[in-house]
Amino acid sequence: MKSYKDYMLYYKLPHTWCAGCSHGIVLQSIAATLADLGWDKHDICLVSGIGCFGRVDDYLDINCMHVTHGRALAAATGVALGNPNLHVLCTMGDGDGATIGGNHLIHAARRNINVTAIISNNYNYGQTGGQYSATTPTHSITQTSPYGHIEENFDVCKLAIAAGASYVGRATPYNPVMMRKLMKEAMQVKGFALVEVMSACPTHYGKFNKLGEASRMMKLMNEQSVTAEQAAKMSEEELKGKLVVGCLKNAPRDDYYTDYKKIIDAHRIEG
Repeated sequence: MKSYKDYMLYYKLPHTWCAGCSHGIVLQSIAATLADLGWDKHDICLVSGIGCFGRVDDYLDINCMHVTHGRALAAATGVALGNPNLHVLCTMGDGDGATIGGNHLIHAARRNINVTAIISNNYNYGQTGGQYSATTPTHSITQTSPYGHIEENFDVCKLAIAAGASYVGRATPYNPVMMRKLMKEAMQVKGFALVEVMSACPTHYGKFNKLGEASRMMKLMNEQSVTAEQAAKMSEEELKGKLVVGCLKNAPRDDYYTDYKKIIDAHRIEG
């Protein structure tokens, strides 16, 4: 029986994330999920981008690529198509994955690339001082919106569902058991799978919006959470300010590589 420690570079701990940051919980959940699946570490490739959560590859003992800001999914697409036998994971923050890399997110989901994307959403660009991102809630205070954020924010999961992802789920760090369950389901799906993890950033977002210490931020996320089953019985008004958690879509279909290979095989000229 494998342990999450088998997939981690323990000598690099403790990690460099701020005290109270939820990224460490997500890191351990990824390693625990890989151990649960029992995959050979040589058959896994993790691609990460720039940002706080981009550092996750520093602590995992698997094949990793650290690429440019907003381009993690573009690189992961190349890996998945170049070697379809690999289990390809792509870890991003909300700035990297949904803001600068938002277009790649849409098209990876639309094409149904065989990649499991894990977005740790802390509502801001944490690494560069707490600027607002595409997921920052309207009216929130950030480094670049000191009088309140006026833009509408993305719902990452709804975006992925609308774009055609095969699997979509959301969890909070308050419930790592649910997080690992969703990750395990997502990693076994053939096609594009997304797990959004809501992450506490007490250093920037929490401080600017007076949300208190990390434990209070996590409790607040839990209080805001409703399951997909509960949400189905609630009105739009009742759902305002809520986080819908759990599996939000599980409808596998042929991935991009499978469909493309059918065309190649159908037009192959035997020499």
